[in-house]
Amino acid sequence: MKQIVSLLILAAAALAPMQSAGQTTRKLSATKANEYGVVYTLPVTSIDVTISAEKTVETPGEFALYAKRYLNETPILNKSTRWKLGEAVITPVATPDPEQRYSVTLKGGSGAFVMVDDRNMPVSINDESYEPVAASVSLPVAKAAEPTILEQPVARQAQTEEMIQSRSSVKRAEFAAAKIYELRTNRNEVVSGQADAMPSDGNAMKLALSTIDRQEEALTAMFIGTRSTSVEVETFHITLPEPVEAGRALDRIIVARLSATEGIVSPDDLSGAPVYLTVTPLSIGEMPVNEKGETLQFPKGGVAYRIPGTARITLTYEGKTIAEKTVNVAQYGIVYGIDPALFTNKKAPSYARFDPMTGALLEIGELR
Repeated sequence: MKQIVSLLILAAAALAPMQSAGQTTRKLSATKANEYGVVYTLPVTSIDVTISAEKTVETPGEFALYAKRYLNETPILNKSTRWKLGEAVITPVATPDPEQRYSVTLKGGSGAFVMVDDRNMPVSINDESYEPVAASVSLPVAKAAEPTILEQPVARQAQTEEMIQSRSSVKRAEFAAAKIYELRTNRNEVVSGQADAMPSDGNAMKLALSTIDRQEEALTAMFIGTRSTSVEVETFHITLPEPVEAGRALDRIIVARLSATEGIVSPDDLSGAPVYLTVTPLSIGEMPVNEKGETLQFPKGGVAYRIPGTARITLTYEGKTIAEKTVNVAQYGIVYGIDPALFTNKKAPSYARFDPMTGALLEIGELR
């Protein structure tokens, strides 16, 4: 048991706070029907990169050419679309490694069992109460563009009869400007209590002022134009490259691109500037050693688990770092094992808990 505890400390030293999605578990019992053998799969680590981009659309108003003359405002003169890279989030993802499937034989009649998640990755041994805690990950949220003020009913309601009937853009602009100044006068009269028909109470005053403000906003937008924003979000799944040596960054991976006209596009769409992902292995797992410095061998018939490695994941765009995270990487480590007899000892059986994200041993001890 001392040897296992020392290995647990070695494994835990490489572990950051566990990150795992909420999942269901099932119990694999060692019975005569399966010859007391239980099969499970260790995880492999990949990365989800979630990127947001803000889209801004500027549209000139109908009376843009008269904005300076009537309102002394600088208008939007040309329709344009701009994209700006927003938030980027790096999320480690665990998936079953088809090359790391193990069968462990647990002594008959011991009642030993293994809890696995819904993808057959180990969660615990002889412990049904253990539920891995899901780390909360805040991801960017897509947002559709809201209707501009000129796309809402108030834009029609604000127009005067003269504006609607006139076929001259100059005259329509003149009538619109006159209405704006009239609305400003009305607002001042209501606020100062000098309006001919004052609102009956506070709520009525709020409604009246809100109506005036909205109509002025709509008429003003006919001169200076409108600006609308929306947010697009895309997630890209990245398989981590094999490490070379600790501390040596691997070749940059193009995760996605940001196009000036289309927003977030795929890595092979050359219309956009690339978002790069760089993986720098920080530690590469090695087989543990005993007190004499001798490499320990995998126990015969052992319960396999991982001692993961670590890597720093960096996202860059236009030469600037937009996200960075240190993660545990299952496949950058090694696979070691626990003597299964520990779990089938009828006098003092043990339990174990694992990190479903990496297959690492988190805790081991005797059942009470």
